[in-house]
Amino acid sequence: MDQRIAELIHVTKTKFGLDDYYLERHRFYRNVNIFNETVYTLCMEWFPKHVTEEEDEDSNPDGAAVIDINVDTGKYESVIFVMGETYAKDGISFATLKTDDIIKWVENETGLTHGKQFQLHKEEEGELFFKECIDGIAVSPSGSIQLEFNKEGNLTLFAVHGQFPSREVVKEEVYTLSLEKIEDWTLDQVKLAEFPSFEENKLTPVYAMEEIYVTNDQMLTIPFTAIVDERSHLKIDKTMVWNQPIDQPFESKEISWVDDVTAIQAFSSDPSPDSFPITKEEQDQCVITVRDFLRQEYPNDTGEWVLKTLHRDKGYIHATMKANHQSNLVFQRKLSIMIDGENLKAVNYIDTKSMLEMFDEFQVTDQIKITREEAVEKLRPLFELKPYYVYDFQQGKYILCGKLDCHYGVNAGSGEVIPLDDL
Repeated sequence: MDQRIAELIHVTKTKFGLDDYYLERHRFYRNVNIFNETVYTLCMEWFPKHVTEEEDEDSNPDGAAVIDINVDTGKYESVIFVMGETYAKDGISFATLKTDDIIKWVENETGLTHGKQFQLHKEEEGELFFKECIDGIAVSPSGSIQLEFNKEGNLTLFAVHGQFPSREVVKEEVYTLSLEKIEDWTLDQVKLAEFPSFEENKLTPVYAMEEIYVTNDQMLTIPFTAIVDERSHLKIDKTMVWNQPIDQPFESKEISWVDDVTAIQAFSSDPSPDSFPITKEEQDQCVITVRDFLRQEYPNDTGEWVLKTLHRDKGYIHATMKANHQSNLVFQRKLSIMIDGENLKAVNYIDTKSMLEMFDEFQVTDQIKITREEAVEKLRPLFELKPYYVYDFQQGKYILCGKLDCHYGVNAGSGEVIPLDDL
């Protein structure tokens, strides 16, 4: 065994009191964060000594400890004792069960400052949940810290997700937005959508706010959906058109979602292939590949699909497609095509059509009697605008924005204002 791996295993065993455990398996993982940095993680699965054989190879036994450590920083990203059971001795324990003492442990463990980089979001018996922040202001995409312990105060779960950025990537400003200042944006963001009711097999037309971020200078808006991991998404926005279909069935292949990562790659911090930009040559070939795939699998759909983006993930290039014509259904038709990163041939795909077909029998029971302008006036007192630091992928900085949102909608038939959570 590599001496560096052996050292990480030894440190972990000592820190979490795993003398009554044995290491069943370990492996390296890697991912690319929003800063396009490759992060290597060593995952260890420790079994209690009384477990002599696996009953189910797809799941770990109760009391097993699954622990992930960042190879570069040496900080623990995840510690999970399966089903909340622990046989650890002299491990991590919170004797006083006081929230302040636990927060101090989290600060020491992560190197983060409470109130500055993370803040308590929810507290329940045996559980604390924190959210990422910058000087108390929420962040998007958001990070989180979760911690759980049993009645004796022994740690049973600790997980850190997100970036928790340094000051160098934060563009600090004084928040100046208000709902009055961005009134022009509100009308455009209230849209009609059909919400399904599975109990009644019907679709209810509702005017609802589509969340959006408005920059502090009011010069730009950032769609809520654009924040969901846009780091490596190359925008294409090309409608796929062809004259002739391909009279040959598409043969899909099984997708492997796990990288084979070596210790040499992990300890030398080799950049993941997923961090490399998609070249112009690759882009052009992917467009051809996508069109040929559609000519095979969707031969009659010329002009019906738009290639929105390309991005790398686990050795594949993913082509994200959207149907040119969408219904008012709150769920929209999408197609994702997986392309082999080496030969640039399509190998598999996912179509949301099968999921959406379940709504074909649903009836729109309410006629639309309310205009969007009337719905806006009903919702206006319920609009929310909260400060957020949003990561701007073009600037490579967290910029101050206001998140425009509303937790209520207006039934387009009855005019009733209803909580969206009830739909």
